[in-house]
Amino acid sequence: MVCRMFRIEAEVDKARRDLLRSRLRDTNTAASPVLAALRGTPGERDLPLHVWALDSSGDLAGGLVGHTWASWLHITYLWVDAVHRGTGLGSRLLAEAEDLARTTRGCTASRLETWDFQAPDFYKKKGYRVVGVIPDYPPGITEYTLTKRLA
Repeated sequence: MVCRMFRIEAEVDKARRDLLRSRLRDTNTAASPVLAALRGTPGERDLPLHVWALDSSGDLAGGLVGHTWASWLHITYLWVDAVHRGTGLGSRLLAEAEDLARTTRGCTASRLETWDFQAPDFYKKKGYRVVGVIPDYPPGITEYTLTKRLA
């Protein structure tokens, strides 16, 4: 039976989001032997990985937010407060996250996205290589996707 009646909604609905994600995961797993082999293994789990740096007052000096999945570390955010930039703190946060991902989660690679005005050169110096470029995303800015082998 084909449903021809649709109601379009534009609202945040976490339960529907989780249902959609679950159904997409099931569809992808059925279509891909690689994803099917991962199903139910520790590597399949999407686990958060956060690294925080606090200054002597206990205030946030910097941090890295990411997650691990399927032997990959995905870095979502890496930020260092302006007063701590140039001190090596960003390098320390990145190295700690990569080390945790490799040693405690079995990750063999890392990926991230960054804009041209942010830190593509920083990541390249840390061994990352550009694997994707999206010009004008958003308009006037270029987004880069970079990866690195951790093993």
